[in-house]
Amino acid sequence: MQFQRPVMRQEQRQRMSLQLIQSINLLPLTLTELKQRIEEELEKNPALEAIPDKSLVSYDELDAMAGHRYRSSGASFDDEDSQRRFLEGVLSRGESLHEHLLWQLRLQPLPPETLEIGELLVNNLDADGFHLEPPETLFPAKADGTPGIDPQLLEFVLVLIQKLEPQGCAVSDWRQSLLVQMRQQRFADEASRLITDGWELLEKKKYKELASRLKVSEAEIQLLLEDLSSLTPFPGRAYSQQPPAYVVPDAAIGFKNGQLQLLFNEEEIPVLRVDGDFQNGLGETLADKEARSFVRQKVSDAERFIQNIRYRRSTLFQVCRSIMEFQVEFFRRGPKYLKPLTLKDVAEQIEKNESTVSRVTTGKFVQTEWGIYELKHFFSNAISSNEFSKEGVKQIIKEVIAAHEAGSSKKLSDQKISDLLSQRGIEIARRTVTKYRLELAKEYA
Repeated sequence: MQFQRPVMRQEQRQRMSLQLIQSINLLPLTLTELKQRIEEELEKNPALEAIPDKSLVSYDELDAMAGHRYRSSGASFDDEDSQRRFLEGVLSRGESLHEHLLWQLRLQPLPPETLEIGELLVNNLDADGFHLEPPETLFPAKADGTPGIDPQLLEFVLVLIQKLEPQGCAVSDWRQSLLVQMRQQRFADEASRLITDGWELLEKKKYKELASRLKVSEAEIQLLLEDLSSLTPFPGRAYSQQPPAYVVPDAAIGFKNGQLQLLFNEEEIPVLRVDGDFQNGLGETLADKEARSFVRQKVSDAERFIQNIRYRRSTLFQVCRSIMEFQVEFFRRGPKYLKPLTLKDVAEQIEKNESTVSRVTTGKFVQTEWGIYELKHFFSNAISSNEFSKEGVKQIIKEVIAAHEAGSSKKLSDQKISDLLSQRGIEIARRTVTKYRLELAKEYA
């Protein structure tokens, strides 16, 4: 007679707490969206209250809070003027899903041919982030019948795009998107099976049957549902085109008294705290057990929300400070001195994940002596032996064209511009010059 013996099995799983989910969701919010989110939380949680505070938090104050120091040298920075420009707002067109993905894709160390494949795949996505046409049909077979693209190369580029923010694009439907997001976040195998094998039971909320089918406990089902709540089945919708809107810079970076300074704009963001009555143990004086539990839960929710707001501010501060340190020459001398910089560079310096850096730079703007720029503007791949960034080269091309047009009515050819850049130590092909000129024409149209 055979007996089943109990076996102990050690597993390592990554679970996402409610606090982690909330902190991730707060990172990409703009100032306007964050204000709205805070108002919603204040309305539903009586344990949370807002207190009046200064509208602007200086770099030194944030620096002291974060325990960091930074010094540099340069020209003057007009605090009063920068604060005035903070409040004026800037007309900005919302970034599309395709632009957001292409920006990240072009930061990857890819050969030109592979990058072209990636661009074609991104442009084949609909507003939800799903394929318009099957990827294979974008690369028709050759005359001799051989495939138009190596299947392994196609899979490599698709997986690369799926890992970009927002995760889960470049798939066929929402189920595949959820599966991709689970894989990227290293969810347990049961979470994937929840989508593939148990979705119909999940929709009917038959959790007991679902637990039996997946061979897990009902408690684990609740944890899986918590994990699932952090995912987005239609990732592209967060980047749906919106009408032009006024945006307010999140920060200003400039020089004053020989020091590079970072000034944060929190004009409309209230300072939060837990209500004193709740904090001082109101729940302990209530006779009703359920009422005491309610009060404790609201205090816990308020503390968690405040902590996540602080985390968002701290992370944004660290990213801005890192960009400031990497791009000192840009802030001192102008756009053409923008250096090559990747998400990985900043992520390694502040010891955070690349996806965190991507999220926190989404829709965030900084005021500089040279104008207002989205934080993403400061990330660019290296060109010509890692000395120049793409945006820096584009600015140099703009200067070359302007200098020539000032003394001649004859238009410079792309090849001539390529030759002139070569004299400056910038080696780029004629077709690249053509591409950059078209991009410049769109930017300054």
